[in-house]
Amino acid sequence: MPGPTFLSADQVLLTTLVVKLAVMAALATMLVRYHRFRHILIFERRDWPDRLVFALALGVPLVAGVASRLLLNYYAADLSLEGAFLAGLIAGPYAGATVGAMAGLPPIFNGEFIALPFAVGCGFAGGGLRELCPKEAIWHFSPFVFTGLHKRAWRMLTRFQVDWQVVLLLAPIALELLRQGLGARWSEHYRLFYLPPNSVWTLTTVLLATVLAVATPIKIWNNARIEHRLQEQEKLLLAARIEALASQINPHFLFNTLTSISSLIRTQPETARMLITKLSGLLRRLMRSTDHFVTLREELASVDEYLAIEVIRFGPQLRVEKQVATDTLDIIVPSMILQPLIENSIKHGLARKVGGGRITIRTVRRSNGNAVIEVHDDGLGMSEERLEKAFGGGIGLNNVNERLRTIYGANCRLKLSSEPGKGTCASLDIPELMLPERVTA
Repeated sequence: MPGPTFLSADQVLLTTLVVKLAVMAALATMLVRYHRFRHILIFERRDWPDRLVFALALGVPLVAGVASRLLLNYYAADLSLEGAFLAGLIAGPYAGATVGAMAGLPPIFNGEFIALPFAVGCGFAGGGLRELCPKEAIWHFSPFVFTGLHKRAWRMLTRFQVDWQVVLLLAPIALELLRQGLGARWSEHYRLFYLPPNSVWTLTTVLLATVLAVATPIKIWNNARIEHRLQEQEKLLLAARIEALASQINPHFLFNTLTSISSLIRTQPETARMLITKLSGLLRRLMRSTDHFVTLREELASVDEYLAIEVIRFGPQLRVEKQVATDTLDIIVPSMILQPLIENSIKHGLARKVGGGRITIRTVRRSNGNAVIEVHDDGLGMSEERLEKAFGGGIGLNNVNERLRTIYGANCRLKLSSEPGKGTCASLDIPELMLPERVTA
């Protein structure tokens, strides 16, 4: 039987470098999952506690990697050069020096006395480059920098302009060459750990792996930064859309109320004066509030102010009942979501009904925490044909429907049911908002 086959020295080196890149990518991916670490990456202005957290979060795994190399001869886990330089490049020279000191201290006990000053120097080198280089240029550094390297180098030579991507590429290469030189100089005494190449090709591979071990975490972390920015933009767009829909309601409500007041000025001047007073109080409250979301308790209080105006207009013919479950009062709902529904019930369901009518506001909480809110009137009702066109006939219902879809998603809609001669019911199924605080304008 043939004996066991072993990898050649070059194959062992190549395998070690590939595993080294995998370890660095896994470490970067794990760290970015933590909220505090991701917060440090996103914001460039970092206080000392943030820099210390960053240094410890990166330094502790690097120390574990160096220890595994010393105790288990697992060379792929030693990322002292790349980690110290990366820490300085992202968080500044002192953070880089701290990480370098953490990674360079354990080898001293193995007789590698050059390891500590070299690792600290790598941290300061990354931090110094950070002070010189534009911050966005650092985040644009990626493993794909090699694809346009010849164009960048030619542009630097012809235009006499510094291309920071080339500088960022050359810095870890220079540090790796320095480590190779120092390691070879004291190779007999093992004063500094390095991966010795056997040829120019393997040396090129070592240099490439060093660059990629720096560029890969930056690419991973920059993707997290971009994702955060996109989420912030989505929040801003959502807030702007909600603001636009909410501002659409107020003029609509104001126009309808002023029309009602104008019809009463000659025939019932005292009633018109009282309506103006009530309206001014309601508008003053609306102008003071900038909340997009309120509790159901506050929304019902706002509805009461609106109904006070409508009761004055219609007199005792308009009756309002509330069947509100107490466990729904603190649920967060969109501001001004019920007023258009009540206004629609009065205008289209009760205004033309002989003998007035009744509006019932009913809430119930489901087992999953959602709240069902219904506005029911016993007015004229609508036929199936009119019901299908209800959202296209005016601002109020369409606005409510659009706000629900914008806030909660396309599956959340305003539901209408009606029967001619018996009335109409508008139903909202409000999901629980997973918000730590209110969203304001």
